[in-house]
Amino acid sequence: MLAGILLGPSFVGWVSPAFFQFVFPAPSLGTLRMLSQIGVCLFMFVVGMGLDVGQLRPHARTAVLVSQVSIMFPCLLGVAISLFLFSTLAAPHTTFLAFALFIGISMSITAFPVLARILEERGLTKTALGSTAIACAAADDVTAWSLLAFVVAIVKAGGLAASALSIGLVLVFVGFMLFWIKPRMPRWFSRAVPSGSAPSKGVMGSVLTFLFASALVTDVIGIHALFGSFIAGVVMPPQAGLRQFLKVRLEHFSSAFLLPLFFAFTGLRTQVGLLGAPTGWVICAGLILVATVGKLGGAMIAARMSGVSWLDSFALGVLMNTRGLVELVALNIGYDLGILSPRIFTMLVIMALVTTGLTGPLLGLTEYLRGRKVLAASPA
Repeated sequence: MLAGILLGPSFVGWVSPAFFQFVFPAPSLGTLRMLSQIGVCLFMFVVGMGLDVGQLRPHARTAVLVSQVSIMFPCLLGVAISLFLFSTLAAPHTTFLAFALFIGISMSITAFPVLARILEERGLTKTALGSTAIACAAADDVTAWSLLAFVVAIVKAGGLAASALSIGLVLVFVGFMLFWIKPRMPRWFSRAVPSGSAPSKGVMGSVLTFLFASALVTDVIGIHALFGSFIAGVVMPPQAGLRQFLKVRLEHFSSAFLLPLFFAFTGLRTQVGLLGAPTGWVICAGLILVATVGKLGGAMIAARMSGVSWLDSFALGVLMNTRGLVELVALNIGYDLGILSPRIFTMLVIMALVTTGLTGPLLGLTEYLRGRKVLAASPA
């Protein structure tokens, strides 16, 4: 994320404008945007495959309470601060409703894949904290993307009747995918991939066709193509071997080649110089504070109310405050729709970078405090 920002006008374009224009000439931006969108579609497909609703059952009470509070509380805070930001930071011709809802959603997002990777690297996946965090993030993802789809439908449709039609068509599409396509997927793939054999190139081609067809459907309906990619991943057969086969091939290609292009494209849109006077940096710091208090604080209080210890509640709040790539995806949608001005876009990108960067140190703090607690409780 940081490298993408440094590649843009905030650093490379400021230090060497000629080199910046040579590397990123204006005619290349359309191609860069297209490739980055393909990478994000593949990424969202892999995220959808990793979303296991079954993980919610053992931690259903905590997952539902924490995820929904950590969505609604920061969202309400975001809508509240929009009252002060709209007149100066909203993009021209956007409405207050679209701007306020989008700021609220940007405060509410948790990066499910980043959270899962952090837990894996720290060896917390199989712990009670890790299992609860995964369940909360999964429920959070479903709610956040549903809200984002609702806002996109309103903005793209341009009217209440048209937006209602778009939302209705999306519900039909999701219902068709979950209740007709998903139950038949295992049978279709069992015919194409005999037991014990590896999926063929034809199977991979069919999956990619299905992925991009789903993305096209949601794009035509009036919702972003990413939603179709995400749902296509959700309905993939539950066979671990097939999902691992698809994940390894798609994730490695997208993360090694296409997603860096997305980071670079986001960096080209991020202009730190737009913050200008100290007032801009104060507003940016305020956004980071509101986002952290809303997400970390909301998740921590909700977890404590569900019976989790204070230390684990704080750790859970820290994990839920991770935004990462998923936040950048949402912010680029808002920028493309003309909701976010370049200035507020830059502030929110910095907010995503800071809140994601805080996750490691704050988790380290909880581990230190837990170690001291165990040491204090041990007999002399």
